[in-house]
Amino acid sequence: MNLVLLEPRERGGPLPAADVRTRHVLEVLRRGVGDRFDAGIVDGPRGVATISALDAAGLHFRFEPTVEPPPLAAITLIVATPRPATAKDVLRDATTLGVCAIHFVHAERCTPSYATASLWTAEAVGEQLRLGAAQAFDTRLPVVTWGRPLAAALAEVATNMPVVALDNYEATVALGALRPPAPITLAFGPERGWGPRDREQLRAAGATLAHLGSRVLRLETAVTAAVAIVAAGS
Repeated sequence: MNLVLLEPRERGGPLPAADVRTRHVLEVLRRGVGDRFDAGIVDGPRGVATISALDAAGLHFRFEPTVEPPPLAAITLIVATPRPATAKDVLRDATTLGVCAIHFVHAERCTPSYATASLWTAEAVGEQLRLGAAQAFDTRLPVVTWGRPLAAALAEVATNMPVVALDNYEATVALGALRPPAPITLAFGPERGWGPRDREQLRAAGATLAHLGSRVLRLETAVTAAVAIVAAGS
């Protein structure tokens, strides 16, 4: 936790004694009354918090904003809904990398039960986003949606930016060779790959199929690699 993230309503404190952020400040950072720690307001300024008191109510502090973080990268992700543990990794790591939006969608070969997992609540998703932003020393969180079909997400993004779909089977060009700049949407299929209907929808939306080389990667690894390639070329 490189940055203690605060919701706007928490700006005046205190943080409860049992809160994971309080424990981090006291036990990991080893801060006490009068000490300072890096903090930020979700989707707001980054700054410094000074501990003013510790009592039964929790950790009292004064927050002083110092800088507004830059905007997120103009990189949108469409991800065929994976198993919950993988989805958590994607949410956290894509936020750390600074993408601006992540859309989890129903695709032809998705496992239906993944879409009804307990992860898919605003609170549970938000927890992963905050972990990713705190790691990146940033306050900006991407927009996240889930539960829509692939076609609906494509209809939303394809009119505003190019779409590149990662595909191990039918792509004939490497993403690195394309070096596509942002703004862009990167689309990732399920564990069993895009189905025929998915590819029809992707091509109808003008998507280019690209690959990341001959090696088969885990979804979370493919997301990290693809975003890094695009960010390096932008």
